[in-house]
Amino acid sequence: MKFTKEFFKNPRQIGSLFSSSKNLSSLITDSADLTTKSVIVELGPGTGIFTNEITSKKPKNSLFFAIELNKVLFSQTKNTNPSVIIYNDSAIEINKYLLKHGTRHSDCIISALPWAAFNNDLQDELLNELYIALKPGGLFLTIALLPGIIFPSAIKFKKKLICRFQKVSKSRIVWRNLPPAFVYICYK
Repeated sequence: MKFTKEFFKNPRQIGSLFSSSKNLSSLITDSADLTTKSVIVELGPGTGIFTNEITSKKPKNSLFFAIELNKVLFSQTKNTNPSVIIYNDSAIEINKYLLKHGTRHSDCIISALPWAAFNNDLQDELLNELYIALKPGGLFLTIALLPGIIFPSAIKFKKKLICRFQKVSKSRIVWRNLPPAFVYICYK
């Protein structure tokens, strides 16, 4: 309920009326093959659906933290995942937080940010920062909501991914998500 309420307060920040499903969170974390990752960052954890999956699948000794801009969702995720390091800040600050943890790069970034809701400049700024944050060969995974892929900003975002990353693929569609969604899987 909090997620939907926050969507109506700021739809460009939240991006969807509904929180991601367990099916989508399983797909994105399985696609990331977290068992081989040592530094994992989550951008836009929202209510913590992906956070729960990441926590259960990541190696015990890996570094994992999340960055959530929305104060209400930050608090909710912090309460449901008290052992996870979560920062209430913009995803643009990813490199600052990596340095805070004594590293310059992540080998996996998982994002539920609403890319289709972002303007061109914000997309570029975020992509530049997360690209810098990824180590060579690193993996960036992000969701795309099926109804949103027709928007010009979503079309531009897909082109930006293809231009920036060595390899970009799409997962199967998760129909048991409201709205249906898929995952972009991008290798640096």
